[in-house]
Amino acid sequence: MFDPAKAVIPHIIDQHAEEASFLWLLRNNAVSAPHYDLDDLAKLDDRIDAHLDGLRIAGDYGWQVCSENLQIKESGEVFVAAVLALEGQLVERINLVYEIVEQAPETINGLISAFGWVEKHNLQGKVNGLLISSNPFWRQVGISTCVIHRVDPGKFLEQAIWDENLPLRTSSLKAVGKLGRVDLKVALLEQLKHANAQVRFWSAWSAVLLGDRGQALNILCLDIEGNSEFCLPAMQVALRVIDTQSVKKTLKVLTDNKETLRMAIVGAGISGDPVYIPWLIQKMRVAEHAKVAGEAFSHLCGVDLAYQDMESEGGVEKGPTENPDDESVEMDADEDLPCPDPDKVQQWWQDNKDSFKPGIRYLYGKPVNTEQCSWVLKNGTQRLRYAAAVILALMQPEQVLFEICGIGKRQQKALL
Repeated sequence: MFDPAKAVIPHIIDQHAEEASFLWLLRNNAVSAPHYDLDDLAKLDDRIDAHLDGLRIAGDYGWQVCSENLQIKESGEVFVAAVLALEGQLVERINLVYEIVEQAPETINGLISAFGWVEKHNLQGKVNGLLISSNPFWRQVGISTCVIHRVDPGKFLEQAIWDENLPLRTSSLKAVGKLGRVDLKVALLEQLKHANAQVRFWSAWSAVLLGDRGQALNILCLDIEGNSEFCLPAMQVALRVIDTQSVKKTLKVLTDNKETLRMAIVGAGISGDPVYIPWLIQKMRVAEHAKVAGEAFSHLCGVDLAYQDMESEGGVEKGPTENPDDESVEMDADEDLPCPDPDKVQQWWQDNKDSFKPGIRYLYGKPVNTEQCSWVLKNGTQRLRYAAAVILALMQPEQVLFEICGIGKRQQKALL
């Protein structure tokens, strides 16, 4: 009789665990990367699952390797061990993962991702246990798990948006918007003057997503103009619903400040208004802003700069260097963006500008509507797909915000 334990090759199983953890980290970045689309994400998911399969087949030895790797206390290792533990239904293994996450709360994303990865039947009884926990940390995990699967936590969410624990409260306020809980909009509006900036922002963000166009929208605009820590998520929502003159006023505040010019360029792309195209082409001639201006132009006009041969060798190289005296360790935020050739882009615009009308919002070359957003969700890059998901949610407040981070084949493609 075949005995899996005797067939295990230790260094191969070790490699499966290491590769699964590494690929999860890669995926964690890929879900918001400018050069990944749904097919790319699905291929990456398949690679992760292949290594998880190797660990599953290895049985107890596979778990032993994963449990030892947990001591590293990193999110990737937590994800891999949590998937095996949840699928294996052994309480002691699940509790070991929980213990590590409690010791290293920064690994919570790995655990929540694992809850989103496994099939729903493996979660029966587990999520409810988290939702009724006396520890707000675990209630946060429970609600976050519900959000990933787009399942309404009901009364647990209604209670959590008032909780004194700020991480639980803010993640729950965000969940209200994602889940389309329009019945809680009044509760959101009551928290717009809260002393904590995160509570104020996520209350406003969800309220606007659920249809509010008053005080909540004003708060988001102030976050944009003040270049707060919430500037980008505020733009993703507010600039899609305020009128064109208000967009112009808000972006001018950012444009007038050299420190916030980059955010103004991003905002011009988010606005969808082709009136900003000539200005974006100007910014492509400035090395520091060339790539981000190219992305804004691409998102608005539906041009793939690399595929349509509109790239150049310009741009500014940022991030870590080989210079031992350079203390910078931050990666270049624009590293994966193509650098546009402004002359070629200018020529394209001259040839195609009559197809675009100022004051009308565009998403990837076509006026914003349900049909175009649905097409982008299927075919666009991850950042474009998020834009399409937000627009659809703004159009239909009672609908859940489409989860662009879900498993490519099992979750997203099935829904699309």
